[in-house]
Amino acid sequence: MPKEKLNLEKLVSRTKIYLIIIFIILLILCIMEPKAIIPSIIVFILVVAYTIWANNKRQAEITKHINEITVNVDKAAQSTIINSPFPLVILDTTGKIIWKSSRFAKEFANTDIGNNLNDVVKEIKIKIEESEKSNNDIIYEKATIGGKKYKIIGEYTKVRNKEYKNSKEYMVTIYFLDETEYEDLLKKYSDSRICMGIIVIDNYEEMMQRTTEEEKLEITSEIEKNIYSWVAKYNGISIKSERDTYVCVFEQQFVEQIKQDKFTILDEIKNIKTQDKIQATLSIAISEDGEINSEKYKSAKAVIDIALGRGGDQAIIKQSGKYYFFGGRTQEIEKRTKVKARIVAQALEELMNGASNIIIMGHTNSDIDAMGAAFGIYRIAKTLEKPAFIVSETAGTSLDSFIMDISQIEEYKDVLVKKEKALDLITQESLLVIVDTDKKNYVDAPELLDKTDKIAIIDHHRRGTDYIENSMLTFHEVYASSACELVTELIEYSEKDIKLKTEEVEALYAGIMMDTKNFTFKTGVRTFEAAAYLRKCGVDIIKVKKWFQSDLQTYNKISEIVANSEIVDETIAISLYNKDDPDANITCAKAADELLTISNITASFVIGKLGDKICISGRSIGDINVQLILEKLGGGGHITVAGAQIEGMDIEEVKQELINRINEYFTEVS
Repeated sequence: MPKEKLNLEKLVSRTKIYLIIIFIILLILCIMEPKAIIPSIIVFILVVAYTIWANNKRQAEITKHINEITVNVDKAAQSTIINSPFPLVILDTTGKIIWKSSRFAKEFANTDIGNNLNDVVKEIKIKIEESEKSNNDIIYEKATIGGKKYKIIGEYTKVRNKEYKNSKEYMVTIYFLDETEYEDLLKKYSDSRICMGIIVIDNYEEMMQRTTEEEKLEITSEIEKNIYSWVAKYNGISIKSERDTYVCVFEQQFVEQIKQDKFTILDEIKNIKTQDKIQATLSIAISEDGEINSEKYKSAKAVIDIALGRGGDQAIIKQSGKYYFFGGRTQEIEKRTKVKARIVAQALEELMNGASNIIIMGHTNSDIDAMGAAFGIYRIAKTLEKPAFIVSETAGTSLDSFIMDISQIEEYKDVLVKKEKALDLITQESLLVIVDTDKKNYVDAPELLDKTDKIAIIDHHRRGTDYIENSMLTFHEVYASSACELVTELIEYSEKDIKLKTEEVEALYAGIMMDTKNFTFKTGVRTFEAAAYLRKCGVDIIKVKKWFQSDLQTYNKISEIVANSEIVDETIAISLYNKDDPDANITCAKAADELLTISNITASFVIGKLGDKICISGRSIGDINVQLILEKLGGGGHITVAGAQIEGMDIEEVKQELINRINEYFTEVS
C-alpha cells in the first residue's frame, strides 16, 4: 500500500507541473495576442477540470485495487492460521486463551496443557521485557509436553482495546514445533560420540623393583584383570600401550554413569598389594573435548598429566572444558628412585648452557621455600658461569629477616630484581625458571611467561587446571616436602661440583623446615636425605630458627585467632581474622598451624582479610584433604597444607561458603 500511495503522489505532482507549463504557454499567447485571453481562460479551466476528474478516477481505481489485494491477503492469512500444519494458539499474557487452531486441539486433546501454558506465559513475559529493550518481537522457548519436545515460537503485539485499556498486557501468538525426533536424533548422536581415556599405574616401577619375578606376574595380571573388567562394565574397550599405561575408549552415554559410580576401581586396585604391603594405585583421565579422535587423545594426555601432577590415585573427567575430580584423598606415595632427579639435573644444565641469562621466579606473596629454591637455582646458574636474577615482587614478614641478612652481602645486591627490571633483562634466549608453583596466574610476574619459550618448572604442589603448559622442562613431584627439597636433589646430582654459599644452604634448609613444620608433616626418606646433605654443607640451625620467630604482637594475634575459633563437624576448627593486616596470609597460616596442636582437631581453617581479597589457610594432619576442599574455592596445595584467595565476597560469606564446601567433601566421601 505505501508503494501505491507513493506512485499516486508522483502522478499528482507531475500533473501540477503540466498545468503550470500550460498556464505559462497560454499567458505568453495572451500577451502576444490580447484577443486570445478569453479563449485561453476557457481552455485552461477545461484542462484543470479534466485533470481533476482524471485524477479522482485514477485514485478510485488504485484504492479499489489495494482493497482487493488487502482482502485477498487477509483471506490467505486467515486460511493459513486456521489450517496451520502445526499447533497454534492465541492468548494474552494473563493466560487467557483467545483462539486455538484445530491442530492444537487435536495435538493436546489428551494432555493437560494448562500448567505448561502458564509456565510458557511466565517465561514469555520475561522474554518480552528483554525483547523490548532489544527491539525484538520473536520469542523462542523449549518445552516438554506430553512426552514430546517442542520448540515454541511466540510473536507478540500490544493489546489496544477497551477491555485492556491502560494495561501493559500483550496478545501472543504461539506456534508449537514438534522437535522430538530431532532432539532424540541429536541425543543419540551425542551419546554415541567417542570419549578417550588413559589409565596409568602410578607406582608400577616401585612395585616391580621390590617384588620377585613370580609376584610381578601375579600382580600385573591382577591389575590388568581389574582394569579390563572395569572398562568392559561401561561397554568400553582398552588396549595396553605401555607397561604401565592403558588407552581406553567409551561412548559418551556411559560417562555420566562412570561419574555416578565415582570410579570404584580406584579402591578396588588398592586392595592389590605386594608382600612389602605396597598398594597399587591408578590415575585415570577421560576426555570428550576435541572434534576428532586424535584431538581427544591429546586432551586425555593433558588430563592424565594433571592427575599424575596431583599425586595420582585419582580420576579426572574433562567435559566441555570443565574438570571433574574423583579420589585423590590419600597421601602421595614417595618415589624411592632418584633417576628422574639425575635426568632433570642434566637437562637443566643443558638448558642453562644454551641460554643468554637465567631469570628465576617464584609465586606471589613469596615465602622462604620459594626464595630458598630460587637461590639454589641461582647457585647452579652461577656455577655454569651464567648471569642469573631472581624476581621478587613481594616480601612478607616471613621473609623480612632473610632479606635483611641477604641485603648485607655484596654478591646478592643486584640479584633480587623487580618485575620492571626483569622485563628489560628477559629475551627469547633467556631461560625462565619457575619454582614452588606451576600456576600461570600465581607467579610473581605473569608477563614474563610470554617473553620466552624457554621455561623450566620445579614444583611440589598438586597440579591444578591452570598450570603452565608450554614448559620445556618440568620437575613436578607432589610427594616432595618442598621446592627446596627438589632443588637440593638437583644440586646433589648435578654433574658439576656445586659449592653452595652459607646463606643459600640455610635458605634451602629453612624452606624444607617451613613446609614440613619442623619435619613433622609430609616428610619422607628423601626429605631427610636432602636435609642431611644440607647439614653436611654447613647450616646454622639457630640462625634459621630465628627467621621463623614471631614477635610478641604477632604471637598475640595468633592466640586471639585460636581463642575465637569454632568447631564444625566435631573435629574441624574454623576461625576468622577480621582485621586489616598486610601480612594476614602469614598470620592466618601460623594460626592454622597452631590450631592443629589442639587435641581432637584433625583440620583447621583460618580466614583473613588481605586487601581486597579474602585469604584462607587450611591445615590437616592427613585424615582430611584440605586441598580438595579449598580447590572448590579456587585454591590449591597439598592434602595437609592448602590455601585460597577469594574476591567479591566478605569474610562471613566466605566462611559460609567454606562450611558448604566442607559438607560437600564429606558427602562425596560417603
